[in-house]
Amino acid sequence: MATVHVVRHGEVENPHKILYGRQPGWRLSDRGQEMAKAVAQWSSSLEIGALHVSPLQRAQETAAPIAAAHKISITTDDRLIEAANVFEGKPFGIGDGALLHPSAWRHLWNPWRPSWGEPYVEQINRMLAAIFSAHESGNGKDSICISHQLPIWILRSAIEGRRLLHDPRKRECSLASVTSIHFDTDNVISGVTYSQPAKHLLPVKK
Repeated sequence: MATVHVVRHGEVENPHKILYGRQPGWRLSDRGQEMAKAVAQWSSSLEIGALHVSPLQRAQETAAPIAAAHKISITTDDRLIEAANVFEGKPFGIGDGALLHPSAWRHLWNPWRPSWGEPYVEQINRMLAAIFSAHESGNGKDSICISHQLPIWILRSAIEGRRLLHDPRKRECSLASVTSIHFDTDNVISGVTYSQPAKHLLPVKK
C-alpha cells in the first residue's frame, strides 16, 4: 500500500506580495530553503520511488534537497503547475491589492468555476492524472510530488467530497506541508492525511 506525498513548495522571496502564479523566476526565500531541507529530513525515513515536480522554480528548488537525500532524479510534470489566474503579476490579497480596482470585478462573477482562473474541474483532472502517474512510477514505493497550494487543496477537497467553493484563508495547506494520498492494494485512493514538517519555520501570523 504505497502513498503519494504531495508537498507544497516552501516560502517564496516576495516582499511586495505579488500574486506570482505561473510566472517564471520566483525563487525560494532563505526561510523557504530551510523549509525544503525540513521536508527532506522528514522524508528520510521513507523509501521513495519517484519524485515528480511542478516546472516552476520554487517547486524545483523545494525538490532539490529531497532528490539529494534519496539520490533520485527529478521528473518535471507540467500537470503539477500552479493554477492559472488573471490577477497574476499584481499585488493581491483579501481586501487589498488588485481587488480594489473596479476593472477586476468583471472576473469575479462566478466563484464556483472560478471565473478568474483555471476551472476547478480542470485542476482536479490534471492533479489526479499527475498523482496516479507518480504512484505508478513509484513501482510499489512511496512517491513525492511538489506542487502549489490551490491545486493541492482542490484535489484534496475532491477526494474528501468537500465543496470546491471555499475561503482561501481556511485552506489546510501551509508552506512546505505534506498532503499524503494513500492507495490500497487495488491502487484505489483510500484516504488522505496531512502533516507539517516545516511548521516550526512558518511565519508568525500578525
